[in-house]
Amino acid sequence: MRGRLLILIGLIVLLAVVAVVVILPTVNQPEQVVTNNGDVVQQNPDATLAPTPTPIPLVRVVQALQNLPRGYRFPNSIPELENIVGYATLPEETVPFNAIKEQDGGLEKVLGKIARTDVFREQPILSTYLVTDLTSLAAVGSDAAAVLPSDRVAVSLPMDRITSVAYGLQDGDHVDVIISMLFIDVDEVFQSITPNLVTLFTRTETGIQLQEPIGGRIDQSSIGTVIVGPAERQRPRLVTQRTIQDALVVHVGEFPLDGRYLGELPTPTPVPATEEASSSGNTTPAPTVTPVPPPNIVTLGVTPQYAVVLVWAIDARLPVTLALRSVNDRSTQQTAPVTLDYMMQEFRIDVPARRDYSIEPAIRSIRQLVTGDIIDLSGLIADPAIINN
Repeated sequence: MRGRLLILIGLIVLLAVVAVVVILPTVNQPEQVVTNNGDVVQQNPDATLAPTPTPIPLVRVVQALQNLPRGYRFPNSIPELENIVGYATLPEETVPFNAIKEQDGGLEKVLGKIARTDVFREQPILSTYLVTDLTSLAAVGSDAAAVLPSDRVAVSLPMDRITSVAYGLQDGDHVDVIISMLFIDVDEVFQSITPNLVTLFTRTETGIQLQEPIGGRIDQSSIGTVIVGPAERQRPRLVTQRTIQDALVVHVGEFPLDGRYLGELPTPTPVPATEEASSSGNTTPAPTVTPVPPPNIVTLGVTPQYAVVLVWAIDARLPVTLALRSVNDRSTQQTAPVTLDYMMQEFRIDVPARRDYSIEPAIRSIRQLVTGDIIDLSGLIADPAIINN
């Protein structure tokens, strides 16, 4: 009886082993799928299928291909817009509602328009950025006010080819302002140039008799009391110093009367006729080009206090020279005022000694830079007779 029980248990164990080895692999075996081309592939029923991505809608919008200043006028034809504006593909959800889309007209929408504000490179152009005429907008103001930083004011001053770096200044440059001054001695009470006029008088029986005034001063010498007068007019003392630093050049020359000068394209130069066309006799004479005079005025953007300094210099008729700064230089540094003493000490210039010989002809003058009006102190002395010209 016990032997039969052991045999039955052994059969059950054997059947269990067969089930694990034979039946279970067939249950977990991937399902075979036949493709359209006849290939058989295995498919795991337990594998999780990846979700299908939702496509992101894209929109082509008009963007700037270069920096466009406020007031820039767009060309009137599509070919001329090359390298100025183009298309950018952006996700639809990131596109501003007033962007100019290709499907709504695209580049056609910017033809002949004017930029109402600055548009930077790779920036989408919005419909609110474009106008047909800046003068028709309320409270637009001048272009000069648009380019001025918030802490600057604009002041205009005269210039010439020497004081303007040979007309090398352009709008947007930064300059330093150098001022020269001439100092003279004056009487503290009269505030007139010295020496004062000395008037001698004598007492007579009828009163006091005045003599002709003499320029000079009363002094004591070995021969008695004398009047020392100047041999020539007083020589002023020159000093030059840099005053205002990093001033913004708002505009070179006069502004248009409407205040619009940004983005104005230059008038194209007429192309001269070819020799073949000239020989055929069917040419139109080229228009006469009127030479444009060089600018004689410049407008600077400075702080309010420095604006007062510039106005004082202009009213005082001081020579003002503009020094062009590097585009990468925004530093400020102090400079020493330049006088005759500074030149002698800084460059170690010695005063020539007196000799008992010289050269012929005598050197009585050297080259001078004459840049326009010369400040002449003649006439400031009451008695012109003492001026030795």
